[in-house]
Amino acid sequence: MKRCGLYLRVSTVDQHPETQLYDLRGLAAQRNFEIVHEYSDKISGSKAKRPSLDQLLCDARRGRFDVVIVWAFDRIARSTRHFLEVLDELNHLGIEFVSFRENIDTGGPLGRAIVVIIGAIAELERNLIVERVRAGMRRARLEGRQIGRRPLDVDRAAVLRDRAAVLRDRAAGKSITQVAQAHQISRSLVSKIVAQSHRLPGSHEGVD
Repeated sequence: MKRCGLYLRVSTVDQHPETQLYDLRGLAAQRNFEIVHEYSDKISGSKAKRPSLDQLLCDARRGRFDVVIVWAFDRIARSTRHFLEVLDELNHLGIEFVSFRENIDTGGPLGRAIVVIIGAIAELERNLIVERVRAGMRRARLEGRQIGRRPLDVDRAAVLRDRAAVLRDRAAGKSITQVAQAHQISRSLVSKIVAQSHRLPGSHEGVD
């Protein structure tokens, strides 16, 4: 017999969790699960602090149960990102996740496939964040702004290489827009680098 934890949440103190609890207890009995604990929060869905959810995750790490049953996806998480984080942690702990309303069970083949898809989405999101950070650091470096501790000689060399690459692309006939896209910087920064580096007296860099 698998051990399970039930989690339910209502949005305000005026609502009662009995309806959700009735459905979750019924689902647990139908699947012959042993209910080891029932976790309940009475709090708005947008609030970050959820004492009972925190306790559920703490007990999950201690191996108190094998399955978590919720009434619906939006009951357990305040956002899509938060839901992905909770589901990912339960998956890594080897704990099945069952949602009553969406009829999702990660113990079955369809549920496991959904976990794989969700994991891929989460990984993509992490990669996009990394790329945005790298692009921001690259732009800061081109603008001559210091990142973190005092830059070393190798950092100054990197700045010179980046500026030289911008100038080479511009000299090769690429438009300001093309150069900006290639180096993930703004068009105005490209114009600034070109103007500061090798603008000749009387010459003019047009904006296309």
